[in-house]
Amino acid sequence: MEVERDRHKISVKDYQKMIEVGILTEKDKVELIHGEIIEMTPISSLHSSVVNRLSNLLIKKLIEEKVIVSTQNPIRATIDSYPEPDIAVLKFKDDYYKETHPGGNDISLIIEVSHSTLMFDRNVKLPIYAKASIPEYWIIDAENEMIEVYSEPKEDIYKKRILYKSGENIPLANFGVSLKVSEIF
Repeated sequence: MEVERDRHKISVKDYQKMIEVGILTEKDKVELIHGEIIEMTPISSLHSSVVNRLSNLLIKKLIEEKVIVSTQNPIRATIDSYPEPDIAVLKFKDDYYKETHPGGNDISLIIEVSHSTLMFDRNVKLPIYAKASIPEYWIIDAENEMIEVYSEPKEDIYKKRILYKSGENIPLANFGVSLKVSEIF
């Protein structure tokens, strides 16, 4: 019979300390999820293409807004989760979050591009982002060219989910503009 071994969970504070003292470096492709250091999936060219295209589209569409489009940088989501979403649209700060990474109140939109991580993004990251009260969360299903848009966070769920496909427009909540699904792929 296999015995489950004890796991030692760490907080975001401990994780940040590991980065500060050099235990974890930029070479380590990891993120903190529910107190555990998780290796991130290698990034495919399809994934990179969608992230780059979407980042450029958001910058163009939101140029008049006071926002920061952050790509593959950490956020302070919960006490034990410090994920690195593919894209985060942040409220503007003059120092560009120099002193601390953005938290839930600083974020208007989180986007995860899923090529091989769809179930992880739905089942693990979605509840984290909802719990952080991030108003809108997109999962880009790169393989099937569909976009799941979640809004109205409550506790660890989003009350509203809309699926967008080719030929449809996705409104950017709070900004009065939209993106065509076909522009993203």
